Amino acid sequence: MATVPLFEPLASSAHIGESAAVITRERVKSLMLRAWILVGLFFMALPGTLLGFSNLMAISAHHGLGALPAAWMEGHGHAQVFGWIGSFILGIGFYSQPAHGRSVVRLPSSSFVLWESGVAMRWVANIYGWHWRTLYPVSAGFELVAVILFLYAASHHKLPASTQGNRAKSPMELWMVSVLIGTAGLASAVIFNFVECVRLAFEGGLRSFPHSLDQKYLVVLGWGIFVPVVWGFSARWLPAFLAITKPNVRLFRAALCLDVAGVLFGVAGSPRSGTILFAISAATIGFALRFWERPHGAAKTQGIHPSFPVFVRLSYAWLIVAGSMSVWAAFADVHGGIWGASRHALTVGFAATMVFAIGPRILPHFAGIERIFSKRLMLLSLLCLQSGCLLRVSSEPLAYEGLVSFAWKLLPASGMLELAGVLIFATNLALTFLIGRSAFATNKANQRAAA
Repeated sequence: MATVPLFEPLASSAHIGESAAVITRERVKSLMLRAWILVGLFFMALPGTLLGFSNLMAISAHHGLGALPAAWMEGHGHAQVFGWIGSFILGIGFYSQPAHGRSVVRLPSSSFVLWESGVAMRWVANIYGWHWRTLYPVSAGFELVAVILFLYAASHHKLPASTQGNRAKSPMELWMVSVLIGTAGLASAVIFNFVECVRLAFEGGLRSFPHSLDQKYLVVLGWGIFVPVVWGFSARWLPAFLAITKPNVRLFRAALCLDVAGVLFGVAGSPRSGTILFAISAATIGFALRFWERPHGAAKTQGIHPSFPVFVRLSYAWLIVAGSMSVWAAFADVHGGIWGASRHALTVGFAATMVFAIGPRILPHFAGIERIFSKRLMLLSLLCLQSGCLLRVSSEPLAYEGLVSFAWKLLPASGMLELAGVLIFATNLALTFLIGRSAFATNKANQRAAA
């Protein structure tokens, strides 16, 4: 009997030590995620949105794209897609991977330095043209290596011993398939970008992609990366957050197949066939995710603004608008206005709205912080973004296609609203990460109490 109390403290101490190691590892991963998100916010707000607003002002003043260098448009797009969304994808991806020992920091930090350096160099080369023949391939090479490191880290994780025996019996969940398709799209875009940057460095007379090639590249970026990644995370998180039934597997699989087929048609130079498939997939995914069914409970909006479910559903309405307008553009666009509105509905209306809505729900939690800094700022950022996007998507075809001349005056207003929304969102998240209450402090207090 005397041996029992002798061994109990030892077991308890070992358990506490193991828990402390787990918390330390999670804290390191959370700090690394904060770095990815904060730098992503920087590229979103300044090189991305602010440059996009400047471009929009120039386009509105000259009533067209003629006076604006194509490299500036590509610089804006690269900062938004790679600097913002790419940083978020890689940061969340590394955070989601189980890691031990030095791999907790070594691979994510190496990928972080390469990725963000590559995006920054590309922005400098696009905007200022400084040694662009050198910076283009170097920056694209950095981004390619960063993605390779991410894929290497993802491929070397082992399932727990308890689940390895069931691996062959249980197929991969569909949300994971969707995210992997988006990751494959990201890898394809990075390779595409590297090859073209090397070609431009040696053969190109201008520091921008040829127009026809750029159109195919944009298909991969939008429908090959944004769409499947957002669908995958929606299928993973939204049933719990919105109190809705899990996705319809058959319809979700059909929507994914339609989207992938549309991307292949677009890259092959058949935009009409591709856009029709995109429009059908956009309508199908709403039914697959059961957005139009009655929730079976109250949505989980703890720590965020209660309007969260409305904006999540609104983002998928924007996806339908984007798919429908892409069909219109493929058959009737002359001056690029309908194409531009369609892409804006996809990137801002769909992808950015989803990030603005679900980001305050999950990013503080991932980063080890209890809640978003301000619920009101969350709502204000979403309202500004929606107002600006609605104004932009409705006025851009009218202005570019020469239907209503007054629409040129509305474009700067749309840009100011979206810029305000982006800056508010970035400020809210930055303040959350910088001064928000850490959840690890509570865990440490509980450990000391248990000890």
